[in-house]
Amino acid sequence: MSSGTGTEAFAAVDVIVRKRDGGELSDAQIDWVIDAYTRGVVAHEQMAALAMAVLLNGMTRREISRWTNAMIASGERLDFTGLRHPTADKHSTGGVGDKITLPLAPLVATFGVAVPQLSGRGLGHTGGTLDKLESIPGWRAGLSTSEMTAQLDDVGAVICAAGAGLAPADRLLYALRDVTGTVESIPLIASSIMSKKIAEGTGTLVLDVKVGTGAFMKTEDSARELARTMVDLGTDAGVHTVALLTDMSTPLGLTAGNALEVRESLEVLAGGGPPDVVELTVALAREMLAGAGLPDVDPAGALADGRAMDTWRRMITAQGGDPSAGLPVARETHTLLAPADGVLVRLDALAVGVAAWRLGAGRARKEDTVQAAAGIEIHAKPGAVVRGGEPLLTLHTDTPGRFPAALADLADAITVAPAGSQPPHRPLIIDRIV
Repeated sequence: MSSGTGTEAFAAVDVIVRKRDGGELSDAQIDWVIDAYTRGVVAHEQMAALAMAVLLNGMTRREISRWTNAMIASGERLDFTGLRHPTADKHSTGGVGDKITLPLAPLVATFGVAVPQLSGRGLGHTGGTLDKLESIPGWRAGLSTSEMTAQLDDVGAVICAAGAGLAPADRLLYALRDVTGTVESIPLIASSIMSKKIAEGTGTLVLDVKVGTGAFMKTEDSARELARTMVDLGTDAGVHTVALLTDMSTPLGLTAGNALEVRESLEVLAGGGPPDVVELTVALAREMLAGAGLPDVDPAGALADGRAMDTWRRMITAQGGDPSAGLPVARETHTLLAPADGVLVRLDALAVGVAAWRLGAGRARKEDTVQAAAGIEIHAKPGAVVRGGEPLLTLHTDTPGRFPAALADLADAITVAPAGSQPPHRPLIIDRIV
């Protein structure tokens, strides 16, 4: 690989030095460096140096917007303007027990808004939507663009894997950031997420930006900065974009793990389910519907009366799944008991997510397989009165040799305080950013 000589418009080292010294990159420099990296002209070590310079010195709104557009231009862009219905999508920055996409997509589609939900697989302690759905017998994640468009036209909702043609520059840069200590750069996080979402071609985008121990962003300030940056990127690209800041200090719902979360999602679609999952599903649905031109619709009723469940069944069937089939059940379980009488005041989301990963629900590397039935069932959430010896968590796995490591992760995850205590008050929805 060369550093950009001969017929190349720039030399990579000049671009690196400009950002290293705190300067702004021009539109032409940004367009060239993303294109040249995708073509293999800019070497990985050069892009690594540039990514570190961005981490240390940041980017202006113009630079981030141009960087995002250059990554979009590296591949194809989907076009859903031929659909009969407006489009709306949701993206979550990831957390523990975050199964919201599963009930949300069919719920929004029930009201005549098409939901093209391109999702991913889990890595580390955060679960992946595709892993969850692949626990349903027969369901397939890989759809062609024509299959996706046909399903959107017919059913109104599709949850599937993103094609290799969307923002290929991001795929290269994402892998590089992971091994160069530049994952935390907000300009690079925001452009990574938004390049794919804008290329997806949706008209409305609602962002669920998690904050807390189980989230990528641990502090409210950093989550707010990321949300603001992504909303600005979407707005600049002509996409109606809203972000909700939501709490991820405690797992969402009462399950963490693939088949377990599908089962819980079905409870929500049947009009029940944990209150926090219902609250966030409905709040995000309202935002998606409002962005698509339906501000006065109350989506909660479609959960209660079964309409969203009907759409779910059609969506799963369209992708080869059997919505009536039984879900996998783990061969082994282990129950963690409350240590004493009192009030549960803390259940750490990160520890639960890591423990679920240890049990087989997640993967350490992209090529790893997951156990569909592995995960954790939660019997009490912060604020609940518990009695010593009562179940707090049930661990599920097909390989009992995984229990000791998972239990070690949970050793400091739970705090039971004397009767009358109260956990710190944390609203589930912290803020709305437009």
